[in-house]
Amino acid sequence: MAKNILINGFGSGISLALAEKFGAQGFGVGLVARSGQRLDAGVKMLEAQGIRAVPFQADLSDLKAIPKLVSDVREKLGSIDVVEWNAYASGAGDLLAADPAEVNAVLGIAVPSLVALVQAALPDLRANKGAVLVTNGGLGLLDDQVDAGAVGWKAMGLAVANAAKHKLVRLLAAQLKPEGVYVGEVIVLEAVKGSAWDSGSATLEASSVAAKFWQLYSERNTVSVKAP
Repeated sequence: MAKNILINGFGSGISLALAEKFGAQGFGVGLVARSGQRLDAGVKMLEAQGIRAVPFQADLSDLKAIPKLVSDVREKLGSIDVVEWNAYASGAGDLLAADPAEVNAVLGIAVPSLVALVQAALPDLRANKGAVLVTNGGLGLLDDQVDAGAVGWKAMGLAVANAAKHKLVRLLAAQLKPEGVYVGEVIVLEAVKGSAWDSGSATLEASSVAAKFWQLYSERNTVSVKAP
């Protein structure tokens, strides 16, 4: 039977390249996003390449909706072999000026929503000896220069969320490894061409990030790598 990957937070850039990479290896692809228009466009592009793609319109910040989402995926796509998390929020740029509720919302996508999805998909992941793959960002690195950049760019909320997500990946990896479930992340250090962060000068190809994810998934022996 064909394997299936569920890509959460689908859009242009990394998530599309991931869908193409895994789809080319015979995976069925589930796409999750809030925008129906974005999903429809993604399905058309993937089907044109001979890749089976199924859209799922959902708000991943709604924790109560996530179990229903996973149930729908099982019904329409099949058993889940790989969960890929590409969703993020970028509010609370200035932590001292932001409403604390905005900080909570940014962290919510990075940790509780990801945890909720892994919990809901866990029976499949265990049965299939599957994987959890996470897209992360360099703003979460513990580095003085990175910290100064996050403050100057007013990306402090995202930096905190990325750091929390990095720790979550490591904890899940340690807990699930004995059960045969792999967990890993790619920390993206530059803007990706064609993504929302591309102001026209980005040089990092989304396909190279997708290739790193495929290597992580195939080798299953490294928790975290950086791109480029």
